[in-house]
Amino acid sequence: MNVETFREYCLEKAHVSESFPFDENTLVFKLNGKMYALIGLEDGNRCNLKCDPERAVELRASYEGIIPGYHMSKKHWNTVYFDRDVPEKLIIELIDHSYELIFNSFSKKIQAELNEHATR
Repeated sequence: MNVETFREYCLEKAHVSESFPFDENTLVFKLNGKMYALIGLEDGNRCNLKCDPERAVELRASYEGIIPGYHMSKKHWNTVYFDRDVPEKLIIELIDHSYELIFNSFSKKIQAELNEHATR
């Protein structure tokens, strides 16, 4: 995976915006204003994704290219390297997982509003 493929996939999801809230190098993707993914453009070889804490531990034990989130909550975020042993299919699955965690963190009312807007 590369930066452009990562960016395009993140932006395909409903209600996603991109911005540079931290600096001109760190591209952040948000769902309805809540961050679910970020990537450093300077090197472009890794991203940070939100992850269920138990699954995060399992992934870190299984892949050299998945470590606790760099500059993030180590319990809830992973850094995933594109140029190590993590298959692209798994990276896509982890992007989806991160998005779903954020979506599910919203109230049922907001989830319904987001779903309603997505079907228009």
